[in-house]
Amino acid sequence: MKNLVKSLFAAALLSTAPAMLHAQTYVLDKKIPLTGDGGYDYVSIDKVNNKLYVSHGTMVNVVDLATEKQVATIEGQKGNHGIAIDNKANKGFISDGRGNSVMVFDLTTFKTLATIPLDSKGADAIVYDAFSDKVFTFNGDSNNSCVVDPNTMKQVGTVALGGAPEFAQPDGKGKMYNNLEDKSSLVVFDTKTLKVIRTTSLSPCGGPTGLALDLKNNRAFTVCRENKGMSVVDMTSGKVVATVPIGSGVDAVSYDAETILVFCSNGDATTTIIKQKSADEYSVVQTLATQTRAKTMALDPKTHKIYLSVVDRDKDNKVVPGSFQVLVYKMQ
Repeated sequence: MKNLVKSLFAAALLSTAPAMLHAQTYVLDKKIPLTGDGGYDYVSIDKVNNKLYVSHGTMVNVVDLATEKQVATIEGQKGNHGIAIDNKANKGFISDGRGNSVMVFDLTTFKTLATIPLDSKGADAIVYDAFSDKVFTFNGDSNNSCVVDPNTMKQVGTVALGGAPEFAQPDGKGKMYNNLEDKSSLVVFDTKTLKVIRTTSLSPCGGPTGLALDLKNNRAFTVCRENKGMSVVDMTSGKVVATVPIGSGVDAVSYDAETILVFCSNGDATTTIIKQKSADEYSVVQTLATQTRAKTMALDPKTHKIYLSVVDRDKDNKVVPGSFQVLVYKMQ
């Protein structure tokens, strides 16, 4: 009987293995056309209201994820980058790098509520931290982070970072993790005291951009352009424990805690999909073909879909007017 049970169990595993592998293969689902022309950068998801925000030059395109169609635009920026979501205050925050400001909008009506001037230049990434109830901009031209109170809608502080910041992520417990692109290092600071806790090297990473956190295993994933690699960092010690090869021109990285997959969106028309086998062991399971410069991305943890913004290009590599869109990929 024991042998029979073992045989049946083994057969069941073999029969489900192809399905499991098949379920973790990503394919193109659809393309969502968006209005307007101009440059593009961060893509963000409001999980509570099921909306996708796509930065786009001087405006932000809003997509309803239920219908996967554009439902609004938020206009009036000089040159935007990122979008942060504060569901507690029902407000969104857009970093306007050229305007050295943050635009605040209502998450329900998408109406502009205020424009907050910043005392620093080059606002790029922007993050809401629920622990401190503050919004942080990361200013590449000023080597610092501006702190904004979402309730008073005023700047209330500044954090000196010691290098040019790129993507940032809060851990939900009072620490903010931020890549310093020019220093190839990871800086951690306290979101309440606004003091730097430590700065550690990301070697062999060079030119880090995107950052994602695995809070269960206490790991940070940072993607780097110079060595075309994803570094896995122990969040306690700051040490790099693994490096995985990825595509070139990477910008963003996302981690799906349910499927334990890491997605690295690259400018070379690929997204590298990596399987987390354990906290310190990883392997590439798919090189997903996308489009040239489809390098900014958002992951919907509910559907496991990934969204990448991009424009079409002609045979001379020139942007095709009116071709701005979001590529949607799903598990097959």
